[in-house]
Amino acid sequence: MARVPKSTFRAHIADGLRAAILNGDIEPGAQVVETTLADQFGVSRGPLREAMRQLIDEGLLVAVPYTGTHVVGLSVDDVREIYSMRVTLEIFAFEQIWARRDQAFRQGLVARHDALTACIDAQDDAASIVAELQLHGFVYEATGHKLLIRTWDSIRGRLQLYWAAHHRAHGIRGPRRDGHDRYVEMALSDDLAALKVEITDHMARGGRQTEEFLRGRPVGAVAD
Repeated sequence: MARVPKSTFRAHIADGLRAAILNGDIEPGAQVVETTLADQFGVSRGPLREAMRQLIDEGLLVAVPYTGTHVVGLSVDDVREIYSMRVTLEIFAFEQIWARRDQAFRQGLVARHDALTACIDAQDDAASIVAELQLHGFVYEATGHKLLIRTWDSIRGRLQLYWAAHHRAHGIRGPRRDGHDRYVEMALSDDLAALKVEITDHMARGGRQTEEFLRGRPVGAVAD
């Protein structure tokens, strides 16, 4: 039989570990111990360590000096920092691409919005979270700005963790079906100023709802 490529094996472990974190099987803030995980996954520590490094890069795990590796915790301060950064990053991304939005860009953005809607209609929460990140990530990819893309990639994992925990706690099966209609409409319009307002409002709603979740107050809508 053909040997499974090392990269594929590592990706398989990373997928399993990521799923365990996002499903709540490993709680935010919990320490992850290589020996324990190696036994649970039935793998050696080498590829497991590589998979853990991948999840550190994704923002789901954090290596804390002298205390080990932990699942990223959920705090109000972190939410405020990330959502304020998202506003700045996304506006900057659209400024970079605005004059270069061609038919391919328009079709690509609509396709990702359609994919998100399909996941919501299917009530597939995990797929909806991925699709929502892919929708927002489209403009970053389109810029071709390597540092910007790396910065976006560095906060994607933490957003996944927030949304998954929020949805799990409140029995939510994905974002609101029409929650991105205005965002896409403005992204395809000729009014950059109006888009900037929508991005700011969009992120403010999401940040506020996520804060409410972390504070243990009831929420009336899905965080974004």
